Amino acid sequence: MITRHLRTAARALLAAGLLVTGALVGAPPSAAAAAAPTALTASDYTLTADYHRFDTLNSALVTALGTSAVHTVMENANHDRQALPSSFSVNGLSTGFRFDDGDDSDCQSVPQGITTSRDAVGTANSGNYDGHQLVLVSWYTTDGCGGAQQRSRITLVDWDATYPNTYRKILLVEPTGTAAAPDFKDIPIHAGGVSWYGDYLYVADTGSGMRVFDMRKILNTDTGGTADQIGRQSGSVYYAHNYAYVLPQVGTVTSHAPSGKGLVWSSVSLDRVSKSIVMTEYTCQADCTKYPNRPPRAVRFPFASGATTFAATTTAAQALQLPWYNLNGVASHNGRWWFNSSRQKQLYYWTPTAGPATFPWVGGGESLSYWEDATAADLLWSLQETTGGRNVFAVTQATYGGG
Repeated sequence: MITRHLRTAARALLAAGLLVTGALVGAPPSAAAAAAPTALTASDYTLTADYHRFDTLNSALVTALGTSAVHTVMENANHDRQALPSSFSVNGLSTGFRFDDGDDSDCQSVPQGITTSRDAVGTANSGNYDGHQLVLVSWYTTDGCGGAQQRSRITLVDWDATYPNTYRKILLVEPTGTAAAPDFKDIPIHAGGVSWYGDYLYVADTGSGMRVFDMRKILNTDTGGTADQIGRQSGSVYYAHNYAYVLPQVGTVTSHAPSGKGLVWSSVSLDRVSKSIVMTEYTCQADCTKYPNRPPRAVRFPFASGATTFAATTTAAQALQLPWYNLNGVASHNGRWWFNSSRQKQLYYWTPTAGPATFPWVGGGESLSYWEDATAADLLWSLQETTGGRNVFAVTQATYGGG
């Protein structure tokens, strides 16, 4: 279906006398007409933000459990990351890693979103947050291989030669209970995209927008109990499926769109240049039952001026209808856009002036994150969700049209 769609678009562009170039990685661009994104009315898309929804409960949880700073969490990292396998290949490959064998082969927990401490703080001090340069990956967990979503988590991975090649898992939770008896519960979302900006972590919640977390509020929990226990137990003991750390939600960012045309928050990433979060939708051209059958959109939402938070109400700065389908990842930087389609194994690049280009990409590819570097080439980070092949990798962005 996608091939027929592109042939139709190519004929239309040629009839209009337009020349659009596509490209193959590692080869000169080839003449290949392609459909391009078109502008939508940005003011149709808004956000409402509430960063104080759980203040009372979180204050009580901090008092009851205590917190650990990111550097403390990383000093207690208990998993070893591995080198990329020699069989892994993608054009422009710069660096990367693979999770340990247990996480690489776990069919119940699946990696999805990616962001880094370079998103959080920029290039200053080598992109260190609380003394560590980090790669952060979001995951969802199901109640069986291919089962219903049950909970979600993040993984903090040390990415600095100064520290061991280790990582730590942190469970994402939603505060519940009362101020006198605070509690928390699992967050059963897809966590398809994640962006770290300042101290705040924004996690995509497919049907509604984003959930907000504060990296300064990582809570300590008891690693005892059973694997199915979550929250407050008798005697004010708190369990979290044997996790030592949980990150409680602090707020919500809710999306609003034209009636009947709500956004599907499949993936998000940070654009540090325009100080915004961009999102895109996973949709199908036809024959989907779990996802919409229509062209996807990409929308840019700016942060409040000088802040790492959104205003109470935010209007989109840009909205696009896209000609590509099955999109798992998006990135934008300085007016340039990238979109990843794992099903098509393609990475699409677009700017309003240069037009679109299409590059071969990996299968099972998920989110994208732009890595700014003051002393070396800028990178695009991504990852694969495929069980037994969960490679987390970075490519030079210039290889994929970035220039």
